[in-house]
Amino acid sequence: MKTEIPKKYQPYLRIGTCSWKYDSWKGLYYEKGKKYRPDDYLSDYAKHLNSVEIDQWFWSLFPSGVKLPELRTTRAYAESVPNGFIFTVKAPNSLTLTHYYSKQPPQYADFSGRPNPLFLNNDLFEKFLERLSPLGKKLGPVMFQFEYLNKKKMPSKEVFFERIHEFIIRAPKDFQYAIESRNPNYLSSAFFNFLKAHNLGYVYLEGYYMPHIGEVFDKFKPETADFSIIRLHGGDRLEMEIDTAGNWNQIIAPKPKGLEAAARIVLENQSNKILTFVNINNHFEGSAPLTVERFLDVL
Repeated sequence: MKTEIPKKYQPYLRIGTCSWKYDSWKGLYYEKGKKYRPDDYLSDYAKHLNSVEIDQWFWSLFPSGVKLPELRTTRAYAESVPNGFIFTVKAPNSLTLTHYYSKQPPQYADFSGRPNPLFLNNDLFEKFLERLSPLGKKLGPVMFQFEYLNKKKMPSKEVFFERIHEFIIRAPKDFQYAIESRNPNYLSSAFFNFLKAHNLGYVYLEGYYMPHIGEVFDKFKPETADFSIIRLHGGDRLEMEIDTAGNWNQIIAPKPKGLEAAARIVLENQSNKILTFVNINNHFEGSAPLTVERFLDVL
C-alpha cells in the first residue's frame, strides 16, 4: 500500500498515526516476511506519511521517579526519517497529571492519589526539551494532554488557566505548544481566547467522551495559533483491543462522521492558512493506516 497526500493539501496538512511499531501493519506500511526490530519500522513508515505522533514518553510519572526519553532514542528517530518529516510529541504525564494515578503497585500504595509536585514544573519541562534536541527542525508541536479534572484535582477552569499561564510565560519560546483538555465544560469562548492570547494550538479530540469535533468546530471555530491538531482516537480502547485481538490491519468500527468533520476542519484551516496535523489512532476504527486512506478519500 502506498499512501499519497495530494499536493494541493500538502502545505497545510500533516497526517500521521499515533505510534508506528505494529507488526500487524505488514502488507500496509511494512513488508510481509521481513523481520523488523523495534527500531526498523520508522524508516519504512516515513515512506508513506509526513508526520507521526510520539506518545511513548507520556508515561513518565512513577513513584520510583520520573522517566524521560534517552538522547540516543531521539537521535535514532531523527536519523530514521527524511528532512521535512515532523514529529508531534505528547509531553510527559509527570507534567500534566495533578495527582498520581490511584492504581499503584502494592509497594507504592501510599502514592495512590497523592498530589504530583511536578505538575507543570518548568525545570522538568526544560529537561524534557533537552532530551528532544536531536529532533531539531523535525520537532513539531509538543502536546499537553490533561485528563478529566474534577474539583478535587482542579477547583475551576479559571485556576487551570492561571496555572497554564504561569507555566507558558516561563517556557522556552522557540517551540510550538498545544493543549488537549478532556473537560467538556472547559470548552468556551474564554478557553479559546486564552489559547489564542498565548499562541497555543488547540487539540481536537475525537473520543474519550468529549464533544464531537465537528460540534466544537461549528460552535467556536477555533483559530488560536497558526496550527491545530486533530486526534482521532475513538471510544472504548479495551473493547477495540478485544475485538481486534491486537491485529491492527482492518477496519472493524467505521466512523465516517469523525472523518467528515476532520476533513471539514482541514479545508477550513487551509483556507485560513492554518496548518493541521491529523493524528490517527488504531483504536479509532481498527487500523490507523486504513483510516488514513479513508480520510484522504473523504478529503
